[in-house]
Amino acid sequence: MSNVAYEPAQPIEPDEPEVGEAAAPPREPHEIRPLPRISIQVFSETQDVAAAVEEASGDRRMSRTHVKLHSGGIPAATEFYTAAPTPNLIIVESSLSGEALLTELEQLANVCDAGSKVVVIGRVNDVRLYRELARRGVSEYIVSPVDSVQLISTISDLYVDPGSEPLGRTIAFIGGKGGVGSSTVCHSVAFALAQNFGTDVLLADLDLAFGTAGLDFNQDPTQGIAEAIHSPERLDDVFLDRLLARCTDHLSLLAAPATLDRTFDLGETAIEPVIDLAQSSVPTVVLDLPHMWTSWVKRTLVAADEIVLTVEPDLANLRNAKNLLDLLRQLRKHDRLPHLVINRAGLSKRPEIKTDEFAKALDIAPAAIIPFDAQLFGTAANNGQVIAEVDPKNAITESFNKIAHTVSGRPEAPRNKRSSLFARLRGKRNG
Repeated sequence: MSNVAYEPAQPIEPDEPEVGEAAAPPREPHEIRPLPRISIQVFSETQDVAAAVEEASGDRRMSRTHVKLHSGGIPAATEFYTAAPTPNLIIVESSLSGEALLTELEQLANVCDAGSKVVVIGRVNDVRLYRELARRGVSEYIVSPVDSVQLISTISDLYVDPGSEPLGRTIAFIGGKGGVGSSTVCHSVAFALAQNFGTDVLLADLDLAFGTAGLDFNQDPTQGIAEAIHSPERLDDVFLDRLLARCTDHLSLLAAPATLDRTFDLGETAIEPVIDLAQSSVPTVVLDLPHMWTSWVKRTLVAADEIVLTVEPDLANLRNAKNLLDLLRQLRKHDRLPHLVINRAGLSKRPEIKTDEFAKALDIAPAAIIPFDAQLFGTAANNGQVIAEVDPKNAITESFNKIAHTVSGRPEAPRNKRSSLFARLRGKRNG
């Protein structure tokens, strides 16, 4: 706002109602891209706007932003910034219109630092006012009532370049209990994504002490995700590529060290730089999460674009799955629920909950029900292969293909596309 000369208020006709031009309709939540690390301060006059801001600040797309909510409208903001620097974005609510609103905004402009943007939430759907505000440097004018999705969409439009490469899709896999086969499902789905879509997939094994991705793909790299986590200052696409183990033409592995010579007590944001870099370079990032509950596991899970929850049909899994789903329903209000995979169904002589009753208790339909096949899974594990490599025509392989198509967000499986990171780095080597 301060980058544009704020001209003295000119008389305008207030309250010329024209619907639809003052603000574009909000996009669907899955179309909104995550926001960068910016500071946002909001000055609200009403509880409705304050509630919308609080809900928006808890959305995963806003996880990198720093949001602070103040009471009071434009006069409160002007007084506050008389003695404080302005953030990247100021959002102010005002019940005023016409010259009165322009006068208050002119006073705010006088205390704004260069580079700060201003969004106004107003009561009047007046196109003339909207145009005048835009001419004077206001970034956006939103007509009340406003909800959290509209707020996030508006901020995203201001700070996410529509012409930039889209961020890679993150798909997190976690088990309802230890030993339910979540990693096996994860690795097979990652393989299916790479094979069926022909785009590059990066599989990150986040079970640092006991990860099995290296075994499942018959890889034993000397470096992997631990080096990336502990050397954030070295992270770039070249360093990341050096840490990757190539499993297929389109699937690469960021392997876990799977050693016990040190402990891995990670901070809440320790994994984020690695995921951010992978997302900026690869179309699909698959995260194999360990069955544990730490601050970084919770943060990584909540921030994922898609979640696959693998369970076995027993009471402990039902309890844990319900607790997890309840939490995710609360923290991911604008996202799809996790995709439920019931694994090892029909195990001989084991008392188990019927799969339809299990799903009904969770109020979620299973994305796949995978029967127990000791011979198939045992052979794959011993050979260092995924199920599709052992028996590509098996019905279980088709289940993994179905899950891959579901979490990819694509109805079909286009082939022969190559992502920027792998293609670019291969080109560097060849050159």
